[in-house]
Amino acid sequence: PYGLAAVIWTENLKRAHAVAHQIKSGIIWINCWMLRDLRTPFGGMKSSGVGREGGSEALRFFTEPQNICVKL
Repeated sequence: PYGLAAVIWTENLKRAHAVAHQIKSGIIWINCWMLRDLRTPFGGMKSSGVGREGGSEALRFFTEPQNICVKL
């Protein structure tokens, strides 16, 4: 029911990417743990949260679109 993060340890990078695409998790580390670039989005899937923090994804989460039409 949760999907915050996952870690894959392997020597086969091609297989790691194939497995990573099947996992429903907000962040997946391959051959490392807790390594993060703050410019990339972070957040969980399923019951681990909604939305993303960090990166351009945060703009959508923390803003509300609005349309203002003016005729002069």
